[in-house]
Amino acid sequence: MKLLPFLLTTLLLVPAVVSAQQTAERSAGYTVDTGHSWLDAGLADINHYAERYPDSFLDELARYSGVRRAYAAALINNHGWQAADVYFACFWAKVVQIDCRQSVRAFSADPEGGWEAVVTRLPVPPERAHWQAMREAVEASYKHWDRPAP
Repeated sequence: MKLLPFLLTTLLLVPAVVSAQQTAERSAGYTVDTGHSWLDAGLADINHYAERYPDSFLDELARYSGVRRAYAAALINNHGWQAADVYFACFWAKVVQIDCRQSVRAFSADPEGGWEAVVTRLPVPPERAHWQAMREAVEASYKHWDRPAP
């Protein structure tokens, strides 16, 4: 019977796997402003995708943007971020070659003006090539998810 206390202790020490909790209610009230209508539509739809497939959404972020899965989940679950904002923050960071946390801090400090304004305050000024790379990242995600792009 000494095995039971050991197993219980072990289970308590193992961190639980967290899934993103993007809900229909949160998505319904979501507006995004990157200044690019196609990207805005894609990000709004990504929120709906994250509602239905939270694990696939987090896997996509971890695999292709380079952010830790637990960090992305914590932003959504513990800090109230929209899934699409996490997506944009981390993929934009990858595109301009900064850390996702830097992008997250910039948005958290001053979200006024949406992502269109936030990216201008980052150390790498936004260029047309960056916006094109973001479009390609969204298109690639849709392809990974076997969904038609918006």
